[in-house]
Amino acid sequence: MLRRGMLIAVVLPVVALAVIASKGVPQPDAQQFDLPVYLVAAVDTITTPDSPGPEPEGRVSPAAMEQAGVPVEPPPVEPANLVFSISNLLIPVAGIGPEDLVDTFTDRRSGGRIHNAMDIVAERGTPVVAVSDGRIIRKHTNRLGGHVLYLRSPNGRYAFYYAHLDDYADGIEHDALVLQGDTLGFVGNSGNARHTVSHLHFQIIEAGRRSDRRVYGGRKLNPYPLLRHSDAYADNRNATVRG
Repeated sequence: MLRRGMLIAVVLPVVALAVIASKGVPQPDAQQFDLPVYLVAAVDTITTPDSPGPEPEGRVSPAAMEQAGVPVEPPPVEPANLVFSISNLLIPVAGIGPEDLVDTFTDRRSGGRIHNAMDIVAERGTPVVAVSDGRIIRKHTNRLGGHVLYLRSPNGRYAFYYAHLDDYADGIEHDALVLQGDTLGFVGNSGNARHTVSHLHFQIIEAGRRSDRRVYGGRKLNPYPLLRHSDAYADNRNATVRG
């Protein structure tokens, strides 16, 4: 039988060890953080040209996160999320509306060629954008087109040819997946257009089952009616560049 003095002697060290454990040793179910830890507001208070007021409650914009020192990377594009409609194409040059387009599909070109494409005149450096969701299947430079790109639709049936670019946008590489409105490059006059005004040479090709490297052999479609009457501009909706 323990005497009272002996009981106190046993209990006190046990209590002391429990206190030390609770203060000095992290508990298994305690949330741990790697330093440094950044404090970010629960509601965005930064306004941008695209967002004249604070973000709705519970949302924090990438601009706010960037300022807080925690840059936000956009989620990766998954093939299953890509959508497409030939009747819902975006005009491939930022700031150009349907009323600005000119049909140059049957114009004559050097060597007796038929244009089979559309020229969209714009200032050098104007963003060139994806007319639809899709995948970059070619990115290269040649004598005629200068800096060129081929974008293929998610269903594989169509390819979109961009030529005379001044430069490419960051991240635009072969096999990259893009969303409609993403910036692909910038208007220029590279290739055999070096003595002309800056413009985008844009072509729509019905690629069918051709391989990525052979899509250029498909039937050429006139971009003018498809862009001029695109559902993207129905009811005066604003079709915009994603950036």
